[in-house]
Amino acid sequence: MEKKNNKILLYYNAHSGSGVFKNNLDHIVERCQDAGYQVIPVRAAKGIAINKVMAEMDDSEYSRVIAAGGDGTVNLCVNAMVKNDIHLPLAILPAGTANDFAYYFELPTDIEYQLDIALGKKTTKVDVGVVNDRYFINVAALGALIDVSQKTDPNLKNAIGTLAYYLKALTEIPQIRALPVKLTTPEAVYEEEIYFMVVMNGESAGGFRKLSPESYVNDGKLDVIAFKKMPIVELAPLLVEVIHGRHPNNKHVLYFQTDKLTIESEEDISTDIDGEHGEKLPLSFSVLHNRLEVFVSETTWNYD
Repeated sequence: MEKKNNKILLYYNAHSGSGVFKNNLDHIVERCQDAGYQVIPVRAAKGIAINKVMAEMDDSEYSRVIAAGGDGTVNLCVNAMVKNDIHLPLAILPAGTANDFAYYFELPTDIEYQLDIALGKKTTKVDVGVVNDRYFINVAALGALIDVSQKTDPNLKNAIGTLAYYLKALTEIPQIRALPVKLTTPEAVYEEEIYFMVVMNGESAGGFRKLSPESYVNDGKLDVIAFKKMPIVELAPLLVEVIHGRHPNNKHVLYFQTDKLTIESEEDISTDIDGEHGEKLPLSFSVLHNRLEVFVSETTWNYD
């Protein structure tokens, strides 16, 4: 006899953001149970626990997966889902310092509204980025400014949010050094000296809401934005353009879309994947088109 899929896998990071999720855990379980679901909680632990659980679970018993945390938590959850061939729809309860993926879907900050969406029926298909043997939902980044997020004091990030990223970025500018990269796509080969670059699936990263203003998460393409070597005095004005999403046409910015990309360099360049430490170069990128199904608001999301 077929089992009823009345379970929800709740993957949560107790330390994301200000830790506000912990205060709502009991209420989240209550809402799920009131809707007729049995909650199976899994506490975030460097991705090991969620990967083991998904490797052993019978996904026919489950209705959906809920990931509560920031972009890093969602990244670990999606990596486990793809690696273990789990095709359940994913709901996101944004509870991190950086919630860029959730921001793309206009998910609310109110927990009740978040749960309405998570327990609802409206979903949309989205792409998953591939970099070497890992997956990403929002952004892979590399270059001299990559340490901005990693070096920013977590307590400062929790206290003042995205402003911390801007302040840290500005303090890094005097020490910045351009690094040589070779970018190979099916369409072209670029050899540039860059300060920083991002390969985007989503639209925002590190608090910069319009970092990739022309991105769509379901177009089968990755948006590549590289900030080329330039006079230091022009970096601060460019940062202002980035904040307002006007930078793709700047003469110091290389921008293109592709579904395959290889990044090579003679230098050891720092990388970052969805806010976590990334792979060493060379990097090989591709796209899993519409691999993920994400719950969205029935009233605000009309981009299918």
